[in-house]
Amino acid sequence: MKLAYWMYAGPAHIGTLRVATSFKNVHAIMHAPIGDDYFNVMRSMLERERDFTPVTTSVVDRHVLARGSQERVVDNITRKDREEHPDLIVLTPTCTSSILQEDLENFVERAQLDAKGDVLLADVNHYRVNELQAADRTLDQIVQFYINKARKKGDLETKSEKPSVNIIGMSTLGFHNQHDCTELKRLMADLGIEVNEVIPEGASVHNLKRLPRAWFNLVPYRELGMMTASYLEQEFGTPCVDITPMGVVETARCIRKIQQVLNAQGADVNYEEFIDQQTRFVSQAAWFSRSIDCQNLTGKKAVVFGDNTHAAAMTKILAREMGIHVVWAGTYCKHDADWFREQVSEYCDEVIITEDHGQIGDAIAKAEPSAIFGTQMERHVGKRLDIPCGVIAAPIHIQNFPIGYKPFLGYEGTNQCVDLVYNSFTLGMEDHLLEIFGGHDTKEVITKGISADSDMNWTKDGQAELNKIPGFVRGKVKRNTEKFARERGIALINAEVLYAAKESVGA
Repeated sequence: MKLAYWMYAGPAHIGTLRVATSFKNVHAIMHAPIGDDYFNVMRSMLERERDFTPVTTSVVDRHVLARGSQERVVDNITRKDREEHPDLIVLTPTCTSSILQEDLENFVERAQLDAKGDVLLADVNHYRVNELQAADRTLDQIVQFYINKARKKGDLETKSEKPSVNIIGMSTLGFHNQHDCTELKRLMADLGIEVNEVIPEGASVHNLKRLPRAWFNLVPYRELGMMTASYLEQEFGTPCVDITPMGVVETARCIRKIQQVLNAQGADVNYEEFIDQQTRFVSQAAWFSRSIDCQNLTGKKAVVFGDNTHAAAMTKILAREMGIHVVWAGTYCKHDADWFREQVSEYCDEVIITEDHGQIGDAIAKAEPSAIFGTQMERHVGKRLDIPCGVIAAPIHIQNFPIGYKPFLGYEGTNQCVDLVYNSFTLGMEDHLLEIFGGHDTKEVITKGISADSDMNWTKDGQAELNKIPGFVRGKVKRNTEKFARERGIALINAEVLYAAKESVGA
């Protein structure tokens, strides 16, 4: 563990709480000190929830440290069971409270004696896994709990007559998850496939016994749902389709995989005509890739960073569908690095696997790309470097929880991806007009703004010379000049210093 002011994937308890609060009528008890309870605020703000987040903090304070936690934790569980009547209460510690090494399993057993609903301890090692891994493990644990419970009662449902699917991995605080879910439901309806269950978002734990009805499981996000899908395949032989339908090529590949899975179980479906129609007339991405607008982007440099699912998918879209040069692609999902390398290696010059936002910021500055596609942190880096950024993955800000419909998956998602990519670049004519007219501002204002984020001072003649340099390389020249001046102890940069800096690098 290390202190950081920015984390791409949060601590384990955030993942557990994301899954627990995604289900209907499930309450979470967080065994933690004050300070670890920011999840409630985060979910309420980002998801714009109208209802209170169903999470209660069982506070670890000096009294608990003196007497032990059992009485308070058990009392909090039974009290919430009486007040809220949840179907399930999930108890989770945090990294901080895990230090106490308490027997929380025993607390759960004690509470279950008095609680009418089910009580479950999230079986997650808070020192070894992050938010994404914990979410995956928690969902798998809840599914196994209710499958085993239904099996003992003889309530498990069997395979449906007509083709059906479980969509696994939609959760609260996921990147455009709700919009993606709507688009996937529409896609399944178009393919004549019944949506059996969507978990965990909006699902009832009592309906988990229906999961064996599905002919296959669709796991659109690699970060959440793979463990559950693997369990269901082992227990019931339910095949898994884990191809993310993001972009024209991958959406078609996903549908063809679904076709193969269904026909292997006795169905007789052919989706080729559907793929052709959607690609040509519903998705505008294939048409756009051949248009003069997209050709203007050919060869432009971009970098990509995010979770495995979205970073891999966006890298393929940029390189394969839009002809954009991906200098490097990266992910913070170190636990699944081999899969990411396998997916993107042929579509980019370099692969970066790291959780260090500083390293990513340095890599962006070094690459000098025309556009960035990443998380909110990369957007902040782009602001500092004056490089446009399209946000494609969590962690994200409230602006990436749009009120309007904006899926990234399916054929409508291809249109959204194209818009995001195209609008993230500063286009050739835009560059030209900015050079000539200075946008809506005067040349003087723009010149003053160039060094606004710098600790170096520029004279008027230095600024004037800098302003003559084309916009797409001006930032690089400015940084190189300031580095040159800083190394030589020059506090005020004039035109002569700029010329000297250019000569030193052979420009």
